[in-house]
Amino acid sequence: MKTDTFAAGTVTTDQARRDAMSHDVFVRGAAPAGVLRPSNIDELTQGVKAAAAQGLVLVPRGGGMSYTGGYVADRPDALAIDMSGMNRVLEINSTDMTVTVEAGITWHALYEALKPHGLRTPAWGTMSGIKASVGGGMGQNGTFWGANHGPFSQNVISLTVVLADGTVMETGCDFARVFGPDLTGLFTGDAGALGIKAHVTMPLIREAEAFAYGSFAFDTPADYCAAMSEIARSGLASESFGFDPYLQSLRMRRDSLTSDAKSLVTMMKSQGGFWKGIKEGAKVVAAGRSFLDDAKFSIHCLVEGRIQAAADEDMRRIEGIVRANNGRVVENTIPKILRANPFVPVNSMAGPDGGRWLPVHGIVRHSKAPSMIEALTALFETHAAEMDALGVGAGYMFLTFGTTGFIIEPCFYWPDELWGLHEQSIEPAHLAKLNRYPANPEARALVERLRAGVIDVVGQMGGVHFQVGRTYPLKDRSGPDRWAAIEAIKAHFDPEGRMNPGALGL
Repeated sequence: MKTDTFAAGTVTTDQARRDAMSHDVFVRGAAPAGVLRPSNIDELTQGVKAAAAQGLVLVPRGGGMSYTGGYVADRPDALAIDMSGMNRVLEINSTDMTVTVEAGITWHALYEALKPHGLRTPAWGTMSGIKASVGGGMGQNGTFWGANHGPFSQNVISLTVVLADGTVMETGCDFARVFGPDLTGLFTGDAGALGIKAHVTMPLIREAEAFAYGSFAFDTPADYCAAMSEIARSGLASESFGFDPYLQSLRMRRDSLTSDAKSLVTMMKSQGGFWKGIKEGAKVVAAGRSFLDDAKFSIHCLVEGRIQAAADEDMRRIEGIVRANNGRVVENTIPKILRANPFVPVNSMAGPDGGRWLPVHGIVRHSKAPSMIEALTALFETHAAEMDALGVGAGYMFLTFGTTGFIIEPCFYWPDELWGLHEQSIEPAHLAKLNRYPANPEARALVERLRAGVIDVVGQMGGVHFQVGRTYPLKDRSGPDRWAAIEAIKAHFDPEGRMNPGALGL
């Protein structure tokens, strides 16, 4: 690979950098021929044109938090596009209520930039947002913070996209997606297969002024599914999520809910007033980590409002939904701490004692959630003996977005070696405390079979996925007409097939 046609200082063929770009959280591929790290759109377009002249394929990478191979090349003639150098806020327009950013900015950095203005984007990131980027979120799609507003793809106005030949295209106007066919949507959830997100314009809303928090315990999946779905349909919660007993126990082991002074102090400051902060902090300390010991399943809800009376009333209604579905109120420590510390270090990329972690998910309609959980339980029970023998654990998180989507996300934990991405992403002090395991191909192979089983279950339930990458079967579930249209769009924007080949199954 020739480097002299790229902007000075933007490209490297250093072996360590290439190796770092060869894998994500779970998928390992070929090391790219080089790594391009532009600091602005001009350097990006120059780099893309230089790569085109050499016949290199392009593999865009956001914050690196993928676990579905979205940026993992399966060929050595690839140029990895590291977007982390394009990380500026370009404009905060509080009059027209829009913000434009470079795609490499993290959700955390964007949130902090908007906070002094009392503004935020409606959907404002994932829990990995201290590393995960806005452009990666648009290419992968996803949700967590601001889930009541829908996923990221529904909370972007326009994109500036660099195509495979270096052409720069604006997908629409910068304040609305209503002028003719919606091109912005084509480039969301595309795993970078259609183009590289360079600039992103999103709507703004005013930050909430009042908050209420609720945590609830349930004994059966049927009850918590009914409660979660009704909470979502009611639109009462800004975020609503929960855990099964296994994942719940790991979270309580991992999260130092009472001993982490920084998290506790931040939570106390966020409560709005000195004495209220002291009171709420005392509740957290008193609750410790034992308040969910008797719970089989838990739901945690956050409510936002303009005045405290409105937020409290919405939480009172949520509590009514919970009780109507055989749930009970428990100490609301988890949502309080999370909302005050929304973007924590990504130490959960490894198990609480070390080893590996892998999530996989499905999105189903509310009526299918109980059946999906039953099918997942049966899958894990079928493989229980083998899982026990190899030390593979499985639990799941569940959450809703908007009024229609129910997400179930199984997570696997097993003893295995950590990779470079884990070592670079986990805090050094935390990493030093973890057990280190040798490579464990047998346990990993079981996890891969279990993941495939989960994906099959999602398909049986008529479900779909975020973060398609190179893992979820988009083609198989698209139907011939839809897939032909996707291929035609790909051919138009990338006629030589050089933009992230293999992503989406293209």
